[in-house]
Amino acid sequence: MQHDAHYYPSPSRRMATFGSRGMVATSQPLGAQAGMQILQQGGNAVDAAIATAAALTVVEPTSNGLGSDAFAIVWIDGKLHGLNASGPAPRAATIEAVRALGHERMPEQGVVPVTVPGAPAAWAALSERFGKLPFTDLLAPAIALAEEGFPVSPTVNRMWEEAFEAYRGSDDPALKPWFDAFAPDGRAPRPGERWAAPDHGRTLRAIAATNGEAFYRGELAERIDAFFREHGGLLRREDLATFEPEWVEPIRTRYRGHDIWEIPPNGSGLIALQALGLLERLGEAGRDPVETLHWRIEATKLGYVDGLRYITEREAMGPSVEQLLADDYLQARAALIDEQALDPVHGNPIKGGTVYLATADGDGNMVSFIQSNYKGFGSGIVVPGTGISLQNRGWAFSLDPGHANALAPGKRTYHTIIPGFITRDGTAVGPFGVMGGYMQPQGHVQVITAMLDDRLNPQAALDMPRWKWTRGRTVEVEPHFPDHLAQALARRGHHIVKRADSLSFGRGQVILRDRDSGVLCGGTEPRTDGAVLAW
Repeated sequence: MQHDAHYYPSPSRRMATFGSRGMVATSQPLGAQAGMQILQQGGNAVDAAIATAAALTVVEPTSNGLGSDAFAIVWIDGKLHGLNASGPAPRAATIEAVRALGHERMPEQGVVPVTVPGAPAAWAALSERFGKLPFTDLLAPAIALAEEGFPVSPTVNRMWEEAFEAYRGSDDPALKPWFDAFAPDGRAPRPGERWAAPDHGRTLRAIAATNGEAFYRGELAERIDAFFREHGGLLRREDLATFEPEWVEPIRTRYRGHDIWEIPPNGSGLIALQALGLLERLGEAGRDPVETLHWRIEATKLGYVDGLRYITEREAMGPSVEQLLADDYLQARAALIDEQALDPVHGNPIKGGTVYLATADGDGNMVSFIQSNYKGFGSGIVVPGTGISLQNRGWAFSLDPGHANALAPGKRTYHTIIPGFITRDGTAVGPFGVMGGYMQPQGHVQVITAMLDDRLNPQAALDMPRWKWTRGRTVEVEPHFPDHLAQALARRGHHIVKRADSLSFGRGQVILRDRDSGVLCGGTEPRTDGAVLAW
């Protein structure tokens, strides 16, 4: 980050937040406070990220939980590290087995779409490798929130009510523990109502005391196994016992003098890198806002259709990451963008509901961390007496054997959750992320271009009205998206649909660090109950 107009433009609706000794940005103020508490106790950015992530499983159960997956990009001691803590499909999860259970496609709810959860293992792995404080200290704020209770925020209430209505129509007996755990009074908790989760607190205590072992190889693993056997699920204790998060090398693309980093597949960050790579090769659109928007939308569409076609477990992909980011391939794809909207088709480079958080400390260490149930509460499966709400990440698998993302035992599926990071000249600029399912790569493109092309500070970049490509030439925009730009895009062949639900356009956080002074500059999402705390 530099002290010039590049990052500090005219004021936005909310000004950016500054600090020097530490910063935490996430979707819930109580989650951010958990991380800040750890920083002020002498923890580093990694410790703060773990504490925030654990607290978010309590205060935002509508998006993540103890049964979530997670990814992280960590800048520490001058080096970038990636962690993939997305779990694989159970060993018994074959296409034939799922079809034998009566499914023609992967179901959204119930025991079938649950893959091995990775979040608790991610916390333990990050703490072991990079943490300063004891692991038990890091989970203490989350345990206190769960056991003592907290007031439910407005956005969480809204998503809780949506989940209650969605699950209420199911006759699956495996979903009953969800109602026992999250709607014991026959409804979702109201905004401002105090909510406590003692089962969740006890499970956090067990995870803290064993560095996560209880979840994967102890009593909690036994209870998960027993529940899945009782309800005809495929997940077993053996699947949990053999899981380990994977340390990975982040992948990158060059954009406007910066390196933009993402986690490699099975994560979908490659989509954002492709889109930015196309825009880099197109050059800058100048001062015409319509052409600028048009190019960004078209580049994102082309990146997305490639991603949906090819991204899965890295070893199972047809084209490699290197081929999909190769200069000649991106040049050829960029040449497809002209004055009119495309109905995008994937190329062939082979020749022949989620929470995001960002943390930083005074020593220059920074973390980009994302954790997700996939959709809302995930599968709707709660292991009785534990507070463990399980994701439905297997919903993304295909039961078509010829599909790149076809279900297979031990395979990790296409993953929507992606943390991002920016460096310049080998120095950290900072973490960024936009949560929200298939909005995430699109949100990454919009936030990066807003900061590096439009010269907006982090808060202004997050405040900008957003668009979302959905299919073909259809682009959804927020209610406050400027009408004159929407009409101009329509004249270029885009089918513009205004959508009232701003939550569907993602929820992001950004922290940037000035490389000379070390001053931190942060922004938080205006579409949710977000907070950025500075020290």
